[in-house]
Amino acid sequence: MTTLVIAEHDNASIKPATLNAITAAVKIGGDIHVLVAGSGAQAAAQAASQVAGVTKVLLADAPAFAEGLAENVAEQVLAIAGANEYSHVLFTATAYGKNIAPRVAAKLDVAQVSDIIAVESADTFQRPIYAGNAIATVQSADPVKVITVRTTAFDGAATSGGSAAVETLTAVGDAGKAAFVGREVAKSDRPELTAAKAVVSGGRGMGNADNFKLLEPLADKLGAAMGASRAAVDAGYAPNDWQVGQTGKIVAPQLYVAIGISGAIQHLAGMKDSKVIVAINKDSEAPIFGVADYGLVADLFQAVPELIGKL
Repeated sequence: MTTLVIAEHDNASIKPATLNAITAAVKIGGDIHVLVAGSGAQAAAQAASQVAGVTKVLLADAPAFAEGLAENVAEQVLAIAGANEYSHVLFTATAYGKNIAPRVAAKLDVAQVSDIIAVESADTFQRPIYAGNAIATVQSADPVKVITVRTTAFDGAATSGGSAAVETLTAVGDAGKAAFVGREVAKSDRPELTAAKAVVSGGRGMGNADNFKLLEPLADKLGAAMGASRAAVDAGYAPNDWQVGQTGKIVAPQLYVAIGISGAIQHLAGMKDSKVIVAINKDSEAPIFGVADYGLVADLFQAVPELIGKL
């Protein structure tokens, strides 16, 4: 039994989400191979080879993989999966992994198992349904199990000390179905939302976009990333890439501070696995208090400046 993990990387290093997927692969058991498909990605392949539990790193290096286009990476995965007897193919449940995995599953004619949060056995997994209100146990009889891994559910602190061999593959050609045109990246000095150890999020209770600036000094004090509820994003108070929730980003930081967020089930689905949850809301009946470790019923416009002063 051998598992193939598709690495998410920036050609220089592997993303933390890949470590979560490797942890899931360790729980499945057997050998673990990691595919690094990129351009000038030798450094990323070397980093993957040093992760404990990895037995082999496969490096596919070609200009067609420079921007991680799903059409091209999927063809490389299929070329490997077709030539080797992999029992499992694991992707991160991020925008990168979710873009590629369905293409691979469709071409292999298997049912994708999405967003797993636990491994019961080599063919049985747990995944959340109904916005996390229920957990489904899914058993797959497919010869190759194509899986996306919810990164917040598995420890990403994969230890170093591995010494896997790096094998260079013959890269597949450009699929010719898509071309990279450009990328607009939001620049921020704050930590990346999905990788931050602390997150300060605001909701509709913030009132307007200008009021969101009240949260910035708090985030600065805590070294936190900024987040927002869908209601706040839809109202134009915060940018789309701050959205936390079922249709936004799934986070599980050490500390999550929810300010002016009522706690709709869609938002809770994206942050309820946080280690410590602090909620500030003037509505004592707000659902957010049902999951909060610490709750403060107060006017946020008074409480937040006082909290900043205390810190």
